[in-house]
This record gives sequence, structure tokens and C-alpha cells, in this order.
Amino acid sequence: VQLQASGGGLVQAGGSLTLSCVASAPTFSNYYGAWFRQAPGKEREFVAAITWSTGSTHYADSMKGRFTISRDNDKNAVSLQMNSLKPEDTAVYSCAAGSDYLRGIPRPRYWGRGTLVTVSS
Repeated sequence: VQLQASGGGLVQAGGSLTLSCVASAPTFSNYYGAWFRQAPGKEREFVAAITWSTGSTHYADSMKGRFTISRDNDKNAVSLQMNSLKPEDTAVYSCAAGSDYLRGIPRPRYWGRGTLVTVSS
């Protein structure tokens, strides 16, 4: 499975941005689509995940309320709607897919190339 992310760019603080990730093929029904991000000089962190079959969502606590993950099974796509963006949201956002978890956090098998989101103050 290949994943292609898009939608990154430059946005002012308080603005919104939607990221999209398209999978090259339908994923297994028990798979999730997920977003991670890595800010400059920091470790990669989990953002959100959604189960392809049920639409069940899982967010990192710090993302709840501002970020919304959704999926379009017909298009094999997962999107991340980001609102009220802050400069600290600046990072490379990567989409991923898989079925494994480690300590309750998705541990994806497949990764796409990231897309840069820059939030200016």
C-alpha cells in the first residue's frame, strides 16, 4: 500500500487547513488510517487515527477539539481537518496505515511521505 499526502502549506495562526491522504489500494477492513507529525527538533507524535471499516476515531489528547479525522472509503482517502491552528502545530504531517498498536498508540505498517504545515504567528 502506498500513501500520498497532500494539502500542506503556510497558514496564519487561527486559520484552518485540510490534509488529504490517498491510498493506492483498498486497505484491509481492520486497518486504520492515521496521521502523525514531527516538528523541527522533536520526535514524531501521534495526531489521530480512524478505522476504515467503522469510522471509529482516536485522537491524541492535545488534538481533541481542533482536529477532525475522516475517511472516504470509496476514494481510499483519509483527511485531517485542522482548525484554530497555532505556531506550535508547525510540523511535517505524515499519513500512515496499519492494524497494530503499541501501548494504545497506532503503530502503522505503511507510511506516506509527509507534507509540511507551517503556521505563522
